[in-house]
Amino acid sequence: MSAVTSLGLGKTMEKKLHSVGVHSAEELTKIGSKQAVFRLKELYPNTCVVILYHLEAAIRGVEIKQLDDNCKAELKAYFKQL
Repeated sequence: MSAVTSLGLGKTMEKKLHSVGVHSAEELTKIGSKQAVFRLKELYPNTCVVILYHLEAAIRGVEIKQLDDNCKAELKAYFKQL
């Protein structure tokens, strides 16, 4: 099992993900960015859409600026309904 930080996420995000039951990069990849941010938003109400973008980019192995507009629009629509 790889650490969440192996995906390029920081220690603070790793601690937050651990607090919502995501303990490895594999677990994050398995549940996906939407489920992860859903869990984070429940425990950390100030979680913003940018966190969702970062999680998705980390899972895809790209930089956040490499997410295309359609992907960002879909993620933003999902986040708004949380």
